[in-house]
This record gives sequence, structure tokens and C-alpha cells, in this order.
Amino acid sequence: MPFWPSPISTRDVASSGTRPAWPIARDGRVWWTEERPDEGGRTTIVCRAPDGTRTELLPAPWSARTRVHEYGGRPYTVTPAGEIVFANLQDQRLYLLADDRDPRPLTPEGSRYADLLVHDGQVWCVRERHSGDGKVSRAIVSVPLDGGEIRERVNGCDFFASPAVSPDGRHLAYICWDHPRMPWDGTELRVTSLADGRSWTVKGGPAESVLAPAWKDDSRLYLISDSSGWWNLYEVGLQGEDARAVHRAEEEFTLPPWRLGGMPYTVLPGGRLAVLHGRGDLRLGVLDPGSGALSDLDLPFAGWDAALAAEGTSVVGVAYAATAPRSVVRADTAAGGHLALGSDLASLPDPEYLPLPRAVRVPGERGVHAFLYPPYAPATEGDTPPYVIFVHGGPTAQADTALDLEKAFLTSRGIGVLDVNYGGSTGYGRAYRERLKGQWGLADVEDVVAAARWLAAEGLADAGRIAVRGGSAGGWTVMAACCRSDVFAGGVSYYGISALAPLVAHTHDFESRYVEWLVGPEDSEVYAAREPLALVGGVTCPMLLLQGLDDPVVPPEQSETFAEALSERGVPCTYLAFEGESHGFRRTETRAAALAAELAFYQQIF
Repeated sequence: MPFWPSPISTRDVASSGTRPAWPIARDGRVWWTEERPDEGGRTTIVCRAPDGTRTELLPAPWSARTRVHEYGGRPYTVTPAGEIVFANLQDQRLYLLADDRDPRPLTPEGSRYADLLVHDGQVWCVRERHSGDGKVSRAIVSVPLDGGEIRERVNGCDFFASPAVSPDGRHLAYICWDHPRMPWDGTELRVTSLADGRSWTVKGGPAESVLAPAWKDDSRLYLISDSSGWWNLYEVGLQGEDARAVHRAEEEFTLPPWRLGGMPYTVLPGGRLAVLHGRGDLRLGVLDPGSGALSDLDLPFAGWDAALAAEGTSVVGVAYAATAPRSVVRADTAAGGHLALGSDLASLPDPEYLPLPRAVRVPGERGVHAFLYPPYAPATEGDTPPYVIFVHGGPTAQADTALDLEKAFLTSRGIGVLDVNYGGSTGYGRAYRERLKGQWGLADVEDVVAAARWLAAEGLADAGRIAVRGGSAGGWTVMAACCRSDVFAGGVSYYGISALAPLVAHTHDFESRYVEWLVGPEDSEVYAAREPLALVGGVTCPMLLLQGLDDPVVPPEQSETFAEALSERGVPCTYLAFEGESHGFRRTETRAAALAAELAFYQQIF
């Protein structure tokens, strides 16, 4: 099958994606982070002034990126004076950037910092320390802006997030949890008295995920809890009294906190709340916490990232749509209307080549959520098109409907895409999320195989020309699906997981106990019955494996050993490794080379 010509090149895809994130609004100005794929993937901070002037604040080689939990999070904050405090990627120290002077270090080397906020002349944040024996400890600390001594405010738990100081400065609220739980499993909202250090739990526990606290006033807090089975918004007293759902719905009001520093709602003048909510993509609405009335804003966006900021009646966030790039947007909740302040893409391809997603539910005993992206060019008469099934990472994450040039790169060439939210994905409630508990490598595989068979049964795809691709945990599912079924013509894994024992032994601390929830306690027989490397003899289709050599999350050995095992069995396999790349490719040259290899792979197998 010859692919259709397309105006979207590998370079277009690879050099796109400044990935705007983490907006802050104050005094008419808006700050956010952007990546620079053509500069080695470094992250800068930009500021848009009230007159529309845009300034890039961090020149090369500075890069605002934190490695807390390895996935990082909000790497900067803004002081009341308009100065910037940021974590620098190279040494992970906090720096103060004032006016046009060079950044001044606020912290010594040897620690990492994230989830920054400024209160009373200090930066309050999560600090992560790595000792020489491999142990990791975390605490909430305050760092004086004048360079004084760092003060440890809260410790004693494995993980901390979302520090928030009460308006009167007397109390610190935060989220904490311990191994082996992940933050979407069970967390606690705790409060510490800053006068005497007393701490108590306000809400949460081992089976309740509590996230994103914010102070309503000195004695009450807002928070997100999934005690109902869905992440809904609650209000609670300082001691945990009078907890109530502000608006109960079978919808999610946040996304899973893989990165620290997100805020899925914000308080507006008069006490109303700007909130995100929905199934799958999250819409922006205004909620009256007194009556519980919720109304969505009339905006041309399908979804928003879970990181909102507010100034007056305006809400600033990162919004997206299927035919509009991910953009920093200011929305007026009082007068209506919106303004795009910064975009993920400098220019768009002809909209004719951008696929429009359709939400589908793959039928069956379980039912699987997915988004269907039909190919742009019609197949020749009697020719059913090939498809690629996308498998997101996480696995506790989700596929959204944001414009994605990687998808358009394929659909514009006559290859359809089905983006699957397999069981375990977020956006559809806790029960859907927990389908994967103890079933990783089984339930996710069952869902993507069912999706492939559904495509063929519906006449949407040629049954002999369906491939599967995914990254990280999605790469695990790709490998496992190719081991356990014969429905795929080929599989593409980006930095995927092939073996469990090495992952448990060598992965980073944040996910070091995650496998216990996904599969079970370490057991060689159970692992051998589940992991792709042990089941590699079942692979009959060609595979393409791509890997960054500096990946601290999924070490290169995971892809290397699987590639070697395939080669020993005579299964066609291409393994490409990239120097200087971590978990998620950031450099233009890497992204272009990987996509070119992927297209060549599809040309061969289709």
C-alpha cells in the first residue's frame, strides 16, 4: 500500500511542541514555561505583559525543570515583586531571577525542589534528598528569599505535595502519603500548626485519594476527594469537621498528579470557583459553592490541563482542541470571551489534514473508552485502511483529544489511529481506574486486543494491517500484546518495560512500589507469567524499539534485553537508542529520527 502524500513532515512534528505549562497570573502579567526542542529540549520561562509584549526570561543554558519524583512538576514561582524563583535542571538548585541580573542561587547543591509558592518572604516547597546509599527522603521546607537558612517544616512521610499556607499564616495544609501507595490510591490532607508544630489529618486515608487543597478562609479548606468513586470537590473544616461535597457528580474534577504543582480549580472574587470537570477531557466551568450550581463557559476548547491560575474574574490555563494547538488562554468568567496568549505551535498545517476524534466505546464484557481518528485520505475502492492503536503511558494516565501532530502525521498519510483509554486509565472514575489492580499485562492487553478486533469487525481497519504503539507503561502493553496475541501486524515501543524484577530493583523511588499494586508482591513465578521478556516466544510480528540512554525511569536494559531476545528467535526487530535522551524524547533531532523510523516501519509491515 503506497501511503498518501502529506504536507506534515517529520521535521514539522519534531520541532513543534513548545508544551506551554504552569501559568501564573498577577498584575496583568502572565508567566508560563515553554520547551525548546531545537535547543536540546530545555525549558524556559516566558512572560506576557499587559500590552501584549512577550519576553523570554531564561536564556540558554538555563533550564527551568525539576526532577522531583523524576517526572517533575511546576519548576518555578513568582514573588509579589515580580521576581522569578526557579529550579535549574543541571544542578536542581533554586535560583532567584531579579530584573536583568544573572540568577542567584538560594539553595545548596544536593537536593531537588518542586511545588513552589511564595509566602511571607519565603519559598515554601517540597524538597527531595538523595543520599549516597540510594535512600530518598522528602519534606516541606521554607527557603528565605534573602538567602537565609532553609527551615524544615514537615517531615515523616515518604511523599508530600501541595503545600498551602492559610491566609492568616498560622497553618500549613498539604497532601502526604507513604509507600506502597501512589497518590491516586490513598493520601491524607494534613494540617500543621506553624506555631507549635502540631499536625493532624483533616481528610483521607489508605483507600481515599485526597488532592489539591486550597484555603477558603482561615478555618475551612477546599479539596478534591474520590470517596464517592469520583474525584469531586469538597469543603471541610480545619479539624476535619463538616465535610461536604460542593458538587457531587459522576465526573472527575482533576487529573492524576504524576507531576507536582497542578491546581484543577481556583477561587474567584465573591467566593465562586473556577473548576475543571468531565469524563475524559475536562471542561472549564464556574461553580457556586453555596448552591452547588455549575455552569460551563462557552469556549471553543475540548479540554484543559489541570493547572489553573486566576486574577480577578479572569482564569488562565492551558487549553486544547482537536484543530487548535495547546495554548495558554485567559478566559473572562464574568464578561465571557477569551484570549490566547501563547501557543504550542507557531503555525498549523492545513486544517483539512487535521483529524477530528470521535469518542467510541469498544463493546464487550468490560467496555473500553477510546478516541477514533479516521485516516484523512479515502482508501481506494475495496481497500480498507491500516490502523495504529495508540497506548498511553502511566498506566494511570489518559488519552485526551488535544491536537497531536504525531496522529495527523499518520492520518494524513492514510493510516487511521485509535487512541485507547484501557482499563486503568483516569477520567472515568475510581472503579475504571482499578480495573488494572493486579491485572497489569492482562487487562490492558485484553482491552487493546479487543479494540483491534472491533476495528476489523466494524470494517474500519484491515484486520491484517493493525499495529500497536505506546511509550513507557504503554510500551509494556505493546510488548505484552504482541506476546499474547496474533492480531497485530507490528508493535512499536518507546522506552517500554519488558521485565519486572529489574524495574523494581532499579527504577526511581516514586514508582518503586507501584508494581505491587499493578501485579502483586515480588514473585518470580508471577512475574514470569506476566512480563513480556518471559513471554517473548509468543511474538510473531516485527517490532521497533526506541530508547533514551539516560532514562532514570525505565533503564535502557529493558529495551535492549527484549530486542536481543527477539533477535535470538529470528523475529524481525529494530532497536534504536539515543544518547542524551531521558524518559520522553525532547530534542528535535531525536524526535525526527524516531518518527522517521516509525513511518518506515509501518511502510514495511503494511
